[in-house]
Amino acid sequence: MTPELIIRAVRPTDAEAIAAMHCLPGFRHGTLRPPFVAPEQVRRYLETPRPGHMLVALVGELLVGQVDVQQYSGRQAHAGRIGIGIHDDWTGRGIGGRLMTEIITVADRWMGLRRLALTVQTDNARAIALYQRHGFVIEGTHLADSLRDGVLIDVHSMARLVPAPERVRP
Repeated sequence: MTPELIIRAVRPTDAEAIAAMHCLPGFRHGTLRPPFVAPEQVRRYLETPRPGHMLVALVGELLVGQVDVQQYSGRQAHAGRIGIGIHDDWTGRGIGGRLMTEIITVADRWMGLRRLALTVQTDNARAIALYQRHGFVIEGTHLADSLRDGVLIDVHSMARLVPAPERVRP
């Protein structure tokens, strides 16, 4: 029996597990992360204040996924960028969907964001389907945008727009 999935805010003590997950070949394949991420780099990132929110998913004591939303500033303060990744051994089990649901709830209901954006490699059909299930649409494609293992790849820009929230009136 699989232990229950726990989703919580990230902690600096998660740095070692996050760095290990970032170094997995499958995780790295779908991101812009380089190989050999050091736990100290992750810890510094986690300890640096920035407008946004990061969540992790755990099964028992094992960190199996992460998601974050980073809020833009100035005239783009209504918008943010989402990044997500799942541990190689835990893909296809609904963890990405649970993390997306939680971070979208935080962005919509607690940060007041009206636009969420992300990028995804055009050959990552599973991720594209996940994002589309959560209301993201492809806005455009950046040709030869990213280098992955020595090959230039295309990347879709996707976004999710939400109307202004209802307000309580006396």
